[in-house]
Amino acid sequence: MNFYLFILFFSLFSCRIWSDEIFDFSQEERFLKNITQLTFPSMGFEKAGEAYFSSDGENIAFQAVPQGEKHYQIYVMKLNQKQGTPYMVSTGKGACTCPYFHPDGNKIIFASSHEDPNLNSENKEASGYKRSNGEYSWDFTPYMNIYEANLDGTGLKALTRGSEYHAECAYSTDGSRIVFASNKDGAMNIFTIHAGGTNLQQVTFNDACYNGGPFFSPDGNQIIFRSDRQRRHYLQIYVINADGTHERQLTNNHSVNWAPYWHPSGKVIAFTTSLHGHMHYEIYGMNIESGACCRLTHHSNFDGLPAFTLDGQKMMWTSKRGADNTCQIFLADFFMPEELN
Repeated sequence: MNFYLFILFFSLFSCRIWSDEIFDFSQEERFLKNITQLTFPSMGFEKAGEAYFSSDGENIAFQAVPQGEKHYQIYVMKLNQKQGTPYMVSTGKGACTCPYFHPDGNKIIFASSHEDPNLNSENKEASGYKRSNGEYSWDFTPYMNIYEANLDGTGLKALTRGSEYHAECAYSTDGSRIVFASNKDGAMNIFTIHAGGTNLQQVTFNDACYNGGPFFSPDGNQIIFRSDRQRRHYLQIYVINADGTHERQLTNNHSVNWAPYWHPSGKVIAFTTSLHGHMHYEIYGMNIESGACCRLTHHSNFDGLPAFTLDGQKMMWTSKRGADNTCQIFLADFFMPEELN
């Protein structure tokens, strides 16, 4: 084992890496087959990403920046066409993020700042996550609230209110609750509400760090999320019971680990990591019971924000591997690594 692999091995506390595979780019074909690009600049997007499947796997929801604009809007696209036609669900105003389908497939939630009374003000500065080199950042946009809508954008209904940031939202598998991140009390923490917007419950209680990117486990009993409580802006992955008990740290390294997402097995997650450098994010899988890890993507550019279909047979993610070198959405048939079973 060379010195670099030695450092990588000891930088991971609960995540075992198979060093004989870690730099072999052909290994991607073991887990991801029939890779297809779903979004393109020709669709009118500067960039697109953070995509999620409907429960029947026939539609995807994602965020994209329209050409000539600065902020993301929310789109839905059917997959049963050779090249789907995306249509905008959000209002086209403000900034948007984090779309997610209701399990019945008839509604969608997302976060938007379109009702910000200061929407047209200039030189607004938002706090947020920012790497020192400026390459990776996202803002905690004021008046970012969670909205429910029909898939065509009609029936828009606010589920949260206020001047704070309420976003990074997802339904539980049965559709009864929504988990999200908010800085309503000053620090960014994890909360849940009933699907109609009532019965707010706080899950994490940290007053000087970021906790976000939460998703319910397939059985609804746990929540996976990311936090920089260990070192500012260096995110690690955590899992906690939905009632806020029995929190457990899953990664412990000197990298940025984010965008965790559950495989429907309930014991495996996929997440994005800067283990190979902050200009070279990759997707890893982890068995949260054994701690075993396996690298899933092998590319010289950005790969991140993974999501699975409900049957676990397909994975979708955001990547710069396309010819235009912009962030776009990719889809592949997924095969579970033996290391994670």
